[in-house]
Amino acid sequence: MSQTQKKNSSNGETKPRTSFLNRFLRGSKFMSSKPESRKESNDLETTDFQPCNETQKTATLDTARPLTSEMECGPSMEEKEQFLQKLGRTAVDKCLDLNNCRLTAADLREAGEALGGITDLRELNLSWNSEVGGNLPLTLQKFQEGSKIQALELVGCDLTSEDGAFVGQLLPMMQNLEVLDLSLNRNIGASMNSISQGLRSTSNLKVLKLHSCGLSQESVRLLDAAFRYLGGLKKLDLSCNRELGGGFEDSSALLATLEHLEVLDLHQCSLTANDVASLTQVIPLLSSLQELDLSANKKMGSSSENLLSRLRFLPALKSLLINSCALESETFTALAEASAYLPALKIFDLSWNKCIGGNLKLLLETLKFLASLRVLRLSSCGLVTEDVALLASVIHTGHLAKLQELDLSYNDGICDAGWAIFCQNVWFLKELTELDISLRPSISRDCGQWFGHLLNAITKLSEITEIGMRRWILLPSQEEELEHFYQDHRHNIHFDLGEFQEADFPRLN
Repeated sequence: MSQTQKKNSSNGETKPRTSFLNRFLRGSKFMSSKPESRKESNDLETTDFQPCNETQKTATLDTARPLTSEMECGPSMEEKEQFLQKLGRTAVDKCLDLNNCRLTAADLREAGEALGGITDLRELNLSWNSEVGGNLPLTLQKFQEGSKIQALELVGCDLTSEDGAFVGQLLPMMQNLEVLDLSLNRNIGASMNSISQGLRSTSNLKVLKLHSCGLSQESVRLLDAAFRYLGGLKKLDLSCNRELGGGFEDSSALLATLEHLEVLDLHQCSLTANDVASLTQVIPLLSSLQELDLSANKKMGSSSENLLSRLRFLPALKSLLINSCALESETFTALAEASAYLPALKIFDLSWNKCIGGNLKLLLETLKFLASLRVLRLSSCGLVTEDVALLASVIHTGHLAKLQELDLSYNDGICDAGWAIFCQNVWFLKELTELDISLRPSISRDCGQWFGHLLNAITKLSEITEIGMRRWILLPSQEEELEHFYQDHRHNIHFDLGEFQEADFPRLN
């Protein structure tokens, strides 16, 4: 708000946007449920929490307390929708999504007074508003004990350590809280003592996201004490906290109480060998686990054999991400053997583990048991021609019939003969939608005769839409083949040829 606007506002000459925000928030308690007049917000991407049910009955008014004149003259539904449209939002009953709205400090100060009047608020999203940082107490200080709020999202708000301490004090008032996302606030690691204390009062919590929050070894120990009160937790994200490494060493029982945990994300946490040893004791106890991300923990390479072998005790596992972990032959062997006991696995990411090159045969036998597999990523694994030939044989026998995404990019040691064998068999992947065979950025090569086999295979793949071929250079005759392909077949396939030739072959509609 400009200085002129502030001056005019104080003289009553104009009504600034923050005043309307105040009226909007106060009036939203009485927002009627009319799904035909609005749509659900599409911006709750940082949580698994389901949007409010638009068909719920309108909240009963609290007749025990009289309406103030300010509430009675709250804005109409049309005015609310007009206001939200300015912010790129849609009115949703009992949900207030103001993420990435460029809220000013003045907006937030006024909202602190107004939020206390919305007793039926279930979801509040203030993510990606940097001015929230340093102003959070003013914004949320009116929340009262017994609040019905179920989801609170404060992603990327530049929260200070003082804001984090305030969150810890606020949590006991939110005993209905199911989703808490504080990700990408690097300064709140210093206030984990307060936050962990507050978490003890949120026994209904199902989702906790602390991605990139500056967590330390001490933070892990503090959270360990809080987890004992969070038996219903289903999703835990501690990823991208590089100072966290070593924090699991003295907490062998950490996570053991989370028997209902379905998602565990520990990627890029600088896990040490001792961390891995502690996790090895816990992993078999998490029988409900469906998604596990251990990616980008390079110290795991030589110490994770026992941990990976115990993955066989996770029969419900659907997604296993273990890329960039510097796996060694022994650890890869343990993983390959354990993967045969994961019948529900749908996503398997082994990219950037060089030891797989020349050893893919250890995994191929187990792939025959993974009938549910949808995504297989083997980017930059040092694959050689023999590996691709063996993979082609498995594809030919129909064991990967459900595969939808296959990433073989950045494997430059495969000769043209290997690509030819692969392309001659890839058409057996009838449900394939994405294939990536791009070369690494430092290399470019002419396409071999296998390119014709690839085009022929694509004509038999009705679902495919994306072919990654960056840094492969088409010969003039192959350019002509591709032109004829676009003329004769479906035009909804995108060949990503990168900077060399993509301009010559734009996606056709």
